[in-house]
Amino acid sequence: MKIPTLEEIEQQFPHPANPNEVHKRGLSVLEKLGLTVTNHVGTMGFFFIVFSWTILWLGWNIFSPKALRFDPYPAFVLWLFISNLIQLHLMPLLMVGQNIQSKHSDLRTEHDYQTNKKAEKEIETILLHLENQQKMLTELQKRIEGLEGK
Repeated sequence: MKIPTLEEIEQQFPHPANPNEVHKRGLSVLEKLGLTVTNHVGTMGFFFIVFSWTILWLGWNIFSPKALRFDPYPAFVLWLFISNLIQLHLMPLLMVGQNIQSKHSDLRTEHDYQTNKKAEKEIETILLHLENQQKMLTELQKRIEGLEGK
């Protein structure tokens, strides 16, 4: 049985491309926008900014003197309506971004699998070489002992 060399394994299992680079090159402009929206708008930090702004705005309009208030009550309802419309328009982009993140995760998983498969083959080959080397050393030692015994 011929034991493959590490060079032969390298040719059999070429190093897979970096999944991060492959993923970035394959994104369209809309997908990049969806990913940006998902990474920034879909975070708890963004939620707390919007929530804090709403609480501050509402608190100011309730507790400040009438002359210093920003808007009358109907304006706040309009503000809530517009913010809900913005959220409805951002939702599809968030979903696109999440799907892109899932595809990227799949690419990384496939890359890890290919890397592990190559590493297992290399380890198997190295172990075969070591076993073969051990057999050769044992045989050589027997020959040397045989020569010394004569």
